[in-house]
Amino acid sequence: MQIEIKANMKNVTKKFGEVVAVDNVSLEIKEGEFLVLLGPSGSGKTTLLRLLAGLEQLTAGDIYIEDNLVNDLPPRHRNIAMVFQNYALYPHMSVFENLAYPLKIRKRSKEEIAKRVREVAEVLKISELFKRRPKQISGGQKQRVALGRAMIRKASLFLMDEPLSNLDAKLRVQMRAELRRLQKSMDTTTVYVTHDQAEAMTLADRVAVLNNGVIQQLASPEEVYFHPVNRFVAGFVGSPQMNFFTGSYEEEKIKTDYFEYPLPPEVVKKLEKNGNVKKIYFGIRPEDVTVSKIEIEGAYKATIYVSELMGAESFVFFTIGNSVERFLSRTSPDFRGDMDESIWVSFKEDKIHIFDYDTDAAIT
Repeated sequence: MQIEIKANMKNVTKKFGEVVAVDNVSLEIKEGEFLVLLGPSGSGKTTLLRLLAGLEQLTAGDIYIEDNLVNDLPPRHRNIAMVFQNYALYPHMSVFENLAYPLKIRKRSKEEIAKRVREVAEVLKISELFKRRPKQISGGQKQRVALGRAMIRKASLFLMDEPLSNLDAKLRVQMRAELRRLQKSMDTTTVYVTHDQAEAMTLADRVAVLNNGVIQQLASPEEVYFHPVNRFVAGFVGSPQMNFFTGSYEEEKIKTDYFEYPLPPEVVKKLEKNGNVKKIYFGIRPEDVTVSKIEIEGAYKATIYVSELMGAESFVFFTIGNSVERFLSRTSPDFRGDMDESIWVSFKEDKIHIFDYDTDAAIT
């Protein structure tokens, strides 16, 4: 079955004076998908969304929505719906009136409006709030109403700019689940901006990781996490972030200032195929670092800097040899360790990552 492209950004660039906010980005948005634009502050993710919405003018490139070139169209003519960080509900209107407003200004019948409002409210579980004003409902309820108002009409694209960032941690988790169910049940095409990788990993069909105005990787959350294409993606996606060691490739081993790591044959093949690779970064995620109080063959002696019990898991910060750098293992809550206690650490062989020192590109 052919997948329809709902929107297409071709060689899009946006400059603010001499600052390049979005740098020659090309991006296809598939019908019905939940696409997350993920990146740190200043990465270009919000600017990219605003270009798609028509809230910023292109410096170069083209934007198509449903095969229509929209470069010069204002937002109201692009058939999009938007939800931003601030709820922007009309304070003098009831919840029902806020939900109905986008349909009312489009001259829909009272019957159609009532039917559509009930449908959306049922999905969002806000039917009991119909008669209340925004000042009479909680932050989480306001956000649900704002989402409902955006999704009340059949827009080509739903654009969301950090809509959950004003909620507390518990509400954010609840709203992530509700938002995902709502998007799937209504079969909407959604582009969602966030700096929060937990939101990206849980919500997205695909994640576009941005940095310096460039898409670093565009893939499923699983692909981005387990197979990052470069050191930026590897370090940005994952909490706690990946451990990195600077080293060199010699005699089928990775040699760092703290240890030598013999490589499995399949990794050696990749490195040899890559040509004259010498200096590298060796990466390993905290959950792939095993810690033990008993000496294990092939493990490296380390010293606990501090051990933190997090409830369902423990974070063990450690140093190796004479290192001043601290590294991290994410391990079982059963592990108990004291500061300055000696331990042994090892790395899961099939989980190591090697990056080119000069380009930061992933080799394995």
